[in-house]
Amino acid sequence: MPTIEDRGIIYDASLQPKPGSIACFTSLFRASSGDLFCSFHAGSAKHALDSNVRICRSRDGGKTWMALPFRFESAFGGVPGSIAAGELVETEPGKLLLIAAWFNRSDPKKPLFDPVTEGILPTKQLAATSSDSGETWTPWKEVPTEGLNGCSTTGPILKWKDGTIAYAFESYNLWDDPGPKVHAAWLTLSRDGGKTFSGSHLVARHPKDEMYYWDQRLCKGARDGEYIGMFWVHDLKEKRDRRVHFLRSSLADAGEAAKRPVETNIPGQITSPLLLEDGRILAFVVDRSRPATMKLWVSGDGGKSWPEKDAIVVYNHEEQGAITQGKTNIDFKQYWEDMGKWSFGHPAICSLGNGRVLLAHYAGNPDCMSIHWVRVRV
Repeated sequence: MPTIEDRGIIYDASLQPKPGSIACFTSLFRASSGDLFCSFHAGSAKHALDSNVRICRSRDGGKTWMALPFRFESAFGGVPGSIAAGELVETEPGKLLLIAAWFNRSDPKKPLFDPVTEGILPTKQLAATSSDSGETWTPWKEVPTEGLNGCSTTGPILKWKDGTIAYAFESYNLWDDPGPKVHAAWLTLSRDGGKTFSGSHLVARHPKDEMYYWDQRLCKGARDGEYIGMFWVHDLKEKRDRRVHFLRSSLADAGEAAKRPVETNIPGQITSPLLLEDGRILAFVVDRSRPATMKLWVSGDGGKSWPEKDAIVVYNHEEQGAITQGKTNIDFKQYWEDMGKWSFGHPAICSLGNGRVLLAHYAGNPDCMSIHWVRVRV
């Protein structure tokens, strides 16, 4: 059973001025040098007009963290915007690639989510590179999503031994689109070290669009092109969240994935998996039911079972946000409002080697949310 060794804070929002007092949408990455990076969204509120991606770095295995001074441009192509989640990968030793979701804020009165059409603001996926361990970055350039709309980053960028890089994102309807709602989880691929991306590999979409496979989190499988995915699944027909879903698939599964995600016994929403060298799979999960927790689950049989007795509580939370929706009979429009009020979550996980993993998440209250780390021996 995993055991918690230590914990601390990556980014203390209580020490920041108002534009940086809300930090969330966490990611983790460990470079070949051993440097650890945590990128996250920081602003005066979740998805505020002033929101941007920030990066902290650790050079002592995650014990201490330094906020990198570089500030990313939030406008793109002369259009004002805000930047949410960002993910990192090393395209070659010493060269980092960051991809983040950009939202069009040309009309500052428009919220991210339109409660009438249930669409979201126009988005772009932007990439920048660094050759000095994150101290400086190139200007943004767009990563194409080939006709897909309402796209947003959904978890780690994968890189296999053969050099293939896969950027994970999801698509949805645009803000002013009154048509039927279509949600899907995708990968777009680079085979030239992150210089260009092309193609859209479908990871998950319900055949009748009756369930949303939200916030996919993927990790590499044992072979090139293989991946393991976990999903926060919302059932539109039954008006409730389902339990966490699991998928094991590969880039060789063209078109519709060879397997649809299957429901596990794990309650919760966003879930980050990690395949260990011994074949066990870890799952770091946020569960917003009461009591609200973040847990680390373990599967020893390739994801077929997740014994509750082996799961450990990483964090307990008392939600202070004015949440309106419960477990059942969910009003979808109000559920989107709740997402902006939740004050903890967004689990991230990476291997430290030597039988240890690092976890990261955000937590706090509606006025101040910080980024936290936890080191676990597995």
